[in-house]
Amino acid sequence: MNDRIKKHLEDIVTIDEIESFFDLFPKKYDEFTSNVLLRRGIERNIEIIGEAMNRILKADENIVITNSRKIVDTRNYVIHAYDSLTDDILWSIVVNHLPALKSEVNELLQTN
Repeated sequence: MNDRIKKHLEDIVTIDEIESFFDLFPKKYDEFTSNVLLRRGIERNIEIIGEAMNRILKADENIVITNSRKIVDTRNYVIHAYDSLTDDILWSIVVNHLPALKSEVNELLQTN
């Protein structure tokens, strides 16, 4: 794996930054929905994660990351369909999908 792809994988691990937001705020849906600063920070990090994934897919299609295309699509959705992005969708990503992605990417970084 080249250094550029490694950098993009490290960008995906900005999931740590999302997790750090919950050091400041309780990790509760009600807190999330009522805190625009928290939601925008998470949205921005999801954009970064999706863009990094897009660059990885363009650079080396042999790198296998679960749901990689959906991750890019999510980035596009957050950016282009922001007006239909619901709190439920964003919260589901944070709670259900980012932990697995973080684990998978960390594993790739450790093996290369």
